[in-house]
Amino acid sequence: MNNFQFQNPTKLIFGKGQIAKLATEIPLDKKILLTFGGGSVKQNGVYDQVKEALKSHDCIEFWGIEPNPTVETLRKAIALGKEKQVDFLLAVGGGSVLDGTKLISAGIWNENDAWDIVINPKNLGKCVPYGSVLTLPATGSEMNQGAVISNTETAEKKPFYSTFPTFSILDPETTFSLPKFQVAVGIADTFMHVMEQYLTTPDQSPLMDRWSEGILHTLVEITPKIQKNQHDYDQMANFMFCATMALNRIICMGVSQDWATHMIAHEITALHNTTHGQALTLIFPSLMRIMVEQKREKILQMGEKIWCIRTGSTEEKVNQTIAKTEEFFRSLGLATKLSELNIGQDSIDKIVARFQENGTVLGENQNITHDVVRKILELAK
Repeated sequence: MNNFQFQNPTKLIFGKGQIAKLATEIPLDKKILLTFGGGSVKQNGVYDQVKEALKSHDCIEFWGIEPNPTVETLRKAIALGKEKQVDFLLAVGGGSVLDGTKLISAGIWNENDAWDIVINPKNLGKCVPYGSVLTLPATGSEMNQGAVISNTETAEKKPFYSTFPTFSILDPETTFSLPKFQVAVGIADTFMHVMEQYLTTPDQSPLMDRWSEGILHTLVEITPKIQKNQHDYDQMANFMFCATMALNRIICMGVSQDWATHMIAHEITALHNTTHGQALTLIFPSLMRIMVEQKREKILQMGEKIWCIRTGSTEEKVNQTIAKTEEFFRSLGLATKLSELNIGQDSIDKIVARFQENGTVLGENQNITHDVVRKILELAK
């Protein structure tokens, strides 16, 4: 294993009825900015639970943080936070609301423009503390420092790292009313978060491998049960916790990571506003095929441990593993080819040009150059 340091200060409050704990988790002397998305929390009862829990607190609201949150919207929230002198934030929603709130947290006590904070880590200063009430499992944003912010003007989507939430409340009942597509892309996103930390170099840490495989196994096992009954509390609880555990820095301790699929998918989202989880499934099967020489041993391990592939030649087992992974994405109702979403050659050329211009290299060995990105995208057509 490689050297590493681990710290995760987020307090996780998990289970039904736990939104009421907001009353005691946030001190009464705090002025709170509540951040929301498009309004689904008013339909599923979460908004009423939050307002009831915070009835004795001083709160103002900001609505409209969109999927793939934009810096243009977040600048408005930052301005409101400065004007009202808020000193605590509460994100209520899915990963996009949490991601956006991380930038709001970084921007309120900062004189730099919000996009300058995103693109230059040196501009990150003291952040307003924040908590969250999660309603859509996927990103792990409820227990990590990461966010992804879009810039509409420049058609860019950039990762951004801030502080951890002080606490996050996860009530699986808030997921019951989610659209089936949102559940599907959330499962895909969770699956891919694990793969970015797992499908790299073999024999680094059997413990990290077993933890990663445990999350993958659970996702594969519960997906058909969730598709059959999205009101199954236990299965939705398993899904919610899988999403958190997939990206809270636990399964990456001491091992190499990839993240090439994510970085390529971010470019697709920036150009086409494709839902993040869907963008990932467009790229990953082709990345596995292009990078098969480098990833062969780990693909074989995945095939045996996750898909129970134990017979055939090495090449046959590798091909079966990739096919089973693509089949899993298909079972979620998601596309695995760019052409299915009318993403054509022009977009491929733009993405490759951007990687070339920036000199970006990706992957656990930093050998996925812009030329390799082109091969991956061409195969994904």
